[in-house]
Amino acid sequence: MNMNKFHFCGLGLIGGSIAKAIRKYYPDSIINVYSRHPEKVAAALSDGTANRITDRLSDIDPDTDVLFLCAPTGANIENMKAIKPFLTEHEKMLITDVGSVKGDICRAAADLGLSSHFLGGHPMTGRETSGYDNSDPTLLENAYYILTPAKDTAKELVADFTEMVASIKAIPLAESPDYHDFATAAISHVPHLIAAALVKNVADSDNEAQFMRTIAAGGFKDITRIASADPDMWENICRSNTQNIRVLLRRYINELELIDDTLEYGDFSGINELFRESGSYRNSMPEKAKGALPPIYRIFVDIPDESGAIAGIATLLAAHNISIKNTGINNNREQYEGALYIEFYTADAKAKALPLLNDAGYRVTAEQ
Repeated sequence: MNMNKFHFCGLGLIGGSIAKAIRKYYPDSIINVYSRHPEKVAAALSDGTANRITDRLSDIDPDTDVLFLCAPTGANIENMKAIKPFLTEHEKMLITDVGSVKGDICRAAADLGLSSHFLGGHPMTGRETSGYDNSDPTLLENAYYILTPAKDTAKELVADFTEMVASIKAIPLAESPDYHDFATAAISHVPHLIAAALVKNVADSDNEAQFMRTIAAGGFKDITRIASADPDMWENICRSNTQNIRVLLRRYINELELIDDTLEYGDFSGINELFRESGSYRNSMPEKAKGALPPIYRIFVDIPDESGAIAGIATLLAAHNISIKNTGINNNREQYEGALYIEFYTADAKAKALPLLNDAGYRVTAEQ
């Protein structure tokens, strides 16, 4: 790899995970960090990820290879404007970002005369929790990392960065900024809004005893888990990608109106066709790669209702160095069998646990 000195403007969940992955695979690399609040990322020094932390935006080493903009989209644009006067000596530096909306920042780079050095980036990974303390070098593994070069982005910089992305075990893909934003609106931005609306619909329709909330555990909670995402982040995303979201939201509303027409006129074969077509398309999606929404690594286990049953499973997994992220009782089992659900931190942990529990005589169902 031709890149070995990196500078991060911001170091949250995604930036921290990238920095840790670089440190893991390139232990001799230099990683410097700018933060408005250095105390919040001090752990990056103590854990060996960062070589230096600064609170001055202009404090960029002249031989830096890659500058990562890791704040929200609006802040990244402002940071790029602020540091432009200090980039005159950085002729070979690549500037990239990690935001989920690319059009605004790519246009800003062009307006600033930086598009030959700018390469939009979107690591399609994440967690429900944010901040450097939750970052993990494995977060990038098997995750699509979309790159959105401009027509005049230096080809050698694109090639070098693509190689770097692949070397930290992510999967680089190239697309135009405009189509990227349309695609992520379809598979991430609109689904988040729909999930939030579904939850609000149930909350508004529930009775005083909150019967709906009680039985919503299981399938409903699964399909709406993304409704618990950071409100400020999603306000920012909707500001940045408004038009694409509105186009796709209108298409979804039209689909709902067609379903309503089908129900009104009793053409229930249309419902059959909807599930058949949708199921076929969903089943054709790649299994191993991570996508826009954070994955859940979870299994369901049938256990007897007796003292020590859960402790026995936890002990078995711990004996084989398998960490459990979360456990709970699955009261609503319309979608998945098994009274106990177990959530893991990684796909590898889930893959190790399945045969181990099966061999121990437990009936296990893996979430698809």
